[in-house]
Amino acid sequence: MSGWFPTRRGGAHARALVVVAAATLLSACQSVIEQTYEPTVSPSASPQIVEEVQKNDPRAQLGAREHPRIVASYGGEYRDAKTERLVARITGALTAVSENPQQSYRITILNSPAINAFALPGGYLYVTRGLLALANDASEVAAVLSHEMAHVTANHGIQRQQREEAEVIASRVVSEVLSSDLAGKQALARGKLRLAAFSRNQELQADVIGVRMLGEAGYDPHAAARFLDSMAAYSRFSAVDPEADQSLDFLSSHPNAPQRVDLARRHARAFGVEGASGDRGRDYYLAGIDGLLYGDSPEEGYVRGQTFLHGQLGIRFDVPAGFQIDNKAEAVLATGPGEVAIRFDGIADNGRRRLTDYIASGWVTGLQPDTIRPISVNGLEAATARASADRWDFDVTVIRIGDRIYRFLTAVPKGSTALEATANQLRTSFRRMTGAEVQSLKPLRVRVVTVRPGDTIATLAARMMGTDRKLDLFRLINAMQITSTVRPGDKVKIISE
Repeated sequence: MSGWFPTRRGGAHARALVVVAAATLLSACQSVIEQTYEPTVSPSASPQIVEEVQKNDPRAQLGAREHPRIVASYGGEYRDAKTERLVARITGALTAVSENPQQSYRITILNSPAINAFALPGGYLYVTRGLLALANDASEVAAVLSHEMAHVTANHGIQRQQREEAEVIASRVVSEVLSSDLAGKQALARGKLRLAAFSRNQELQADVIGVRMLGEAGYDPHAAARFLDSMAAYSRFSAVDPEADQSLDFLSSHPNAPQRVDLARRHARAFGVEGASGDRGRDYYLAGIDGLLYGDSPEEGYVRGQTFLHGQLGIRFDVPAGFQIDNKAEAVLATGPGEVAIRFDGIADNGRRRLTDYIASGWVTGLQPDTIRPISVNGLEAATARASADRWDFDVTVIRIGDRIYRFLTAVPKGSTALEATANQLRTSFRRMTGAEVQSLKPLRVRVVTVRPGDTIATLAARMMGTDRKLDLFRLINAMQITSTVRPGDKVKIISE
């Protein structure tokens, strides 16, 4: 949760800006891939900075305009010299075999646990550190970067922007001229379908170009299909309904995974059979990502089982057993049995008004004024109230620490008996962290370990931290199947402090 830090993601408002300002520029790629590399490339005797190379490129100017917003919306840049060298080495090798070897690139590793990669016009490439934690060798990183570079060299961002601008004009005409709401909605839907089909073709084109670049650069060309499989596995792991058919989302900008995997495999065979062509670069890749920050960053606080802790703010609280915590940029959300939901956030409190007055100031819909009362929460000034709207009942609790007001909103289906018990556990568990607790709180990282005699997948997975699905996550980040085994000397990834 970083909604109180304007220099971070900037909360929901900044995200909206990114969506509005950059949606037409992004090459719409949500690839899932990881990266980190160990370069052997020597510095140039006559180095040129990106700004100098791109200063007369209007496409680069377009990307440069949106770059700060992209970085802000993803939590800033992730700075680690080892990881940055790794990315640069891969990109350099791919540039030499790209459609346009004269194209310069600016690679940014985003400080986000999300799994994502995309491109802006003019050579602006982005990968998240969350994406880095998923890949298992250098060729998989090269697969995602070659795909994104293909978007740049094919001018997909510019083409998409022009196409979307035309659709916006057409939609405006429809809404202003057609009297029939149904006709207008049908025309808008057709426009969205045209855009979706267009971007799907772009993605398939980038896949084909990317596989060719992989093979010609000496990487394993089958890495693209292999990583698409990992992407699909991650999607199933993360989905609320693991059995949901993702192919039903036909407006998605990406083709469904089976189609892309089949295409990638067919084009990779031109370079040789799987397992016997190209370099995977697994050892130096794993060395490069050892110690990579995983999951939430210190600026956003941490989720540890049923507990949320924020060392910089010095606060913590627990949610009831069976609840799942989701630490988002704008708030901490939690959901539990019986459709019970929790939201926790905070705001600046410069006016020092009474908390009972603050609750009654108009930001709570359906507030029941006669339920507002002052309380104390572990020695902290607080207030609570009830509200009701539609089919939901709410408990509202606000707590003051210094110049901030922290807010709990608990929602249950109308008439549910879970409201008081849930809200009371949140209130009673909220407290300041001790100095020792703050000092002991450490971020999770990717750790590369060597399998020892006697180790099994189960014993290695037991060392995982930050998840109650240890075995599933261990298999996922190591691209292992149910039947996979480990041998002494193998290197695997675990998540720990």
